[in-house]
Amino acid sequence: MAWNEPGGNNNDPWKNKGGKNQGPPDLDEVFKNLMGKFGKFGGGNGGSSNDGKGLGGVGVAVIVGILLIGWGLSGIYTVREAERGVVLRFGEFSHFVEPGLQWKPTFIDSVLPVDVQTVRSMPSSGSMLTEDENVVRVEMEVQYRITEPYKYSFAVTSPEESLSQAFDSAIRYVVGHSKMDSVLTAGRETARQEVRAELTSIIESYDMGLTIVDMNFKDARPPEEVKEAFDDAIAAQEDEQRFINEAEAYSREIEPRARGQVNRMAQDAQAYKERVALEAQGEIARFEELLPQYTAAPEVTRSRLYLETLEEVYSNTSKILVDTKGTGNMMYLPLDKILERQSGSSIPANIRSTLEGLRNQDANANAETSAIRNSRGTTIRTGRN
Repeated sequence: MAWNEPGGNNNDPWKNKGGKNQGPPDLDEVFKNLMGKFGKFGGGNGGSSNDGKGLGGVGVAVIVGILLIGWGLSGIYTVREAERGVVLRFGEFSHFVEPGLQWKPTFIDSVLPVDVQTVRSMPSSGSMLTEDENVVRVEMEVQYRITEPYKYSFAVTSPEESLSQAFDSAIRYVVGHSKMDSVLTAGRETARQEVRAELTSIIESYDMGLTIVDMNFKDARPPEEVKEAFDDAIAAQEDEQRFINEAEAYSREIEPRARGQVNRMAQDAQAYKERVALEAQGEIARFEELLPQYTAAPEVTRSRLYLETLEEVYSNTSKILVDTKGTGNMMYLPLDKILERQSGSSIPANIRSTLEGLRNQDANANAETSAIRNSRGTTIRTGRN
């Protein structure tokens, strides 16, 4: 039911009594009533028009003060630790601000925060033609950092897009001047360094306020159609390099050992030479001493030399040979010495008793031999190992 229909209970928003359609109230009257209320707040009675006008000025001042406070609070902002703020005054660069709590006049200054500490990365990949007219797919990644916030914000329209295009251009230039085998195998590090140098020279001419931190060569592979053949070729090259490394390691290992053996053999030969020379000199000296004796008594000297030679020969055997006049040779076998060699110190009791008896017999035989030598003048030589 509408407010102006019969029975509407007088719901007129403008409070027109009597149900007549008189329209909205006069605006001057509304403002007058409003100023009167402000006058009451100021302490007046609101009865006169002069008092109403004065008190209305106080209300405007209050409103202006509130607006000024809001404007001042709206200029407070914070710059994070990793950022630097670029301040623009009426759209023109003014100065930089450091991290922390800052204030700017709203509608006069505007601040653009720029992160200058974070290291950002940008990948790039694509199929490229090499110098030897082969196609390879290369994937690289550049890491960079913003060093000059103002240049980064206003030197070029889109720094990220410009860097991406410069990065692609640098990769294609380097790959286009390299051979496929070099890019796929041993020349990756060289290609990485050349791409970094080329990209640095490009962005220096743009003056974008960026610094290249690092360059990563992620992958380089041939087209899928010939990938298996290239994998075999790369595996063969890696095996070749591995064999070369193993050969060099073996050479480094065996050469010092061979040199040591050579030095040892040379020292042994020198020692043998000196020993033989000294022995020869000793024999010469011995012969020179023996010659006068032989000249004076040849028979005696000849017999003595014969006996000494036999003594030296028989000293290397475990047999005892007794030589007497008018009888044959008797050979004695020392069982005790043979058993000692075979069993060492662990000799059974029965064998030990036997050995003791043999020793006693040996002692008796020695005594008898001494007696025979004294009586008959025989020569006896004994020897053992």
